Amino acid sequence: MESVMNEPTLEQSIQTIFREFGLEKLALHWQVVVLSAIACQGTVYLSSVLSPLLFPKTYRSLSPIKQRSWDVHVVSMAHCIIICALAYPLRFEPELVADKLFGYNSHAGDVYGIACGYFLWDAIFHLRHLKQFGLGFAIHGIACFIVFLNAFRPFLMYYGSIFLMFELSTPFLNVNWFMDKLGYTGSRLQLVNGVCLILTFFLARIVYGFWSSYEVFVGVKAVSAQVPLHLMVLYGVANIALNFLNVIWFIKMIQSIISRFTGNRKKSKKL
Repeated sequence: MESVMNEPTLEQSIQTIFREFGLEKLALHWQVVVLSAIACQGTVYLSSVLSPLLFPKTYRSLSPIKQRSWDVHVVSMAHCIIICALAYPLRFEPELVADKLFGYNSHAGDVYGIACGYFLWDAIFHLRHLKQFGLGFAIHGIACFIVFLNAFRPFLMYYGSIFLMFELSTPFLNVNWFMDKLGYTGSRLQLVNGVCLILTFFLARIVYGFWSSYEVFVGVKAVSAQVPLHLMVLYGVANIALNFLNVIWFIKMIQSIISRFTGNRKKSKKL
């Protein structure tokens, strides 16, 4: 009887596991991560049911792969709007401002839990459909999941909120994709959206992103004795990979938008 009473509870076992991996605060937020990932998959299902009703001609005319891509863009749109609204105020949280490298509070933990759940779903989805969507999206999902998961040490929660603001450009990217499918390619509305996309992507991901990466490098270097070597390597590699992807995507984005307004383009609705 005594041995049974001394057995650790499920919650205590989970806390022990996370503590062994150095993710102490994850024990308080892992449920948010799981629920977020489930919500993403639920949104895929919801999109597959509602989209044929809301856009019957367009959605049903798409190939199965394009329909899947449509559903992914719906999830992406929902996530980027929610995460930007939640991440921006974290820059003013007193605990994070006071300690930009190791600060933590519960609200920030929940926001990171939502982001981790999305990137976990995103990584698994693109690994499952690697052939259709390519390696770049899978790498992006995996790198983001690992980086934001390690925020639960806690580590870089203040700067992580800045990097989450990269998603500011995502609504315009998704709208641009949907416009192509809905027959608005080359329209004035798509031109306006394209300009907004280029500007937000450049300012948020390239200018502010590169500057924030430099700030993180300087900040971590100053306290390098307090940060495990493997963690510095992990963040360094992930940061370089993500910045590289952003530059590549930015170039492709410009080329793609230019192609819609020059040369032979498909007939589209003019707004």
